[in-house]
Amino acid sequence: MDIFDLIGPIMVGPSSSHTAGAVRIGLAARKLLGETPAEANIYLHGSFAATGRGHGTDTAIIAGLLGMAPNDERIPESFAIAKEQGLKFSFGEKNLRNAHPNSALIELKGINGNEISMVGASIGGGRIQVRNLNGMSLCFSAEQPTLIVRNSDQPGSVADVSRALADLGINIATFQVSRDSRGGVAIMVIECDDTVKPETVEKIRQTPGILSAAFIDSNREVEN
Repeated sequence: MDIFDLIGPIMVGPSSSHTAGAVRIGLAARKLLGETPAEANIYLHGSFAATGRGHGTDTAIIAGLLGMAPNDERIPESFAIAKEQGLKFSFGEKNLRNAHPNSALIELKGINGNEISMVGASIGGGRIQVRNLNGMSLCFSAEQPTLIVRNSDQPGSVADVSRALADLGINIATFQVSRDSRGGVAIMVIECDDTVKPETVEKIRQTPGILSAAFIDSNREVEN
């Protein structure tokens, strides 16, 4: 147990799980999309569906999609801000198989046409886990600097990404790989000891066989 477990996150209330965690789920989805969201279909599961409206889960997720942090005082007005910025969104309920009670499925489309589907879970104290991305099961917390790379499942992709990080002296803490099928699409989830600069992420994006790359930096939660 650390001090964060005792005092909780700096946030706009009322609930760390239903509000702060929900903001971070939305923010993670925005960063994984890699561009400004234009359309969002959001499905709440379990406790999120049952009590989320009263706890502000809906406004919190939209706030995250807009790039806000959990302590942003504008969170209660996120629906109005989304309308001003042209973000179209809808909410529904869905029973997600084997999902954490505080989970949301977010189907997101960006202004340049990028699309993702993500399941995020709020696991307490404002902490989250991304449990599914584009139909593939995975699990990462987004608490550490994390690089997420989608690639064609072919030899050399893992080595190319690892080499790009090694060339910059960035140490890999954990490395997960999932794929939808042999020779199909794979996802690398790489937790790093240090931040990865935007130019490095862009270099990885341009590597043959790489479909997309996104970076979530725990030390820079809000976008500039």
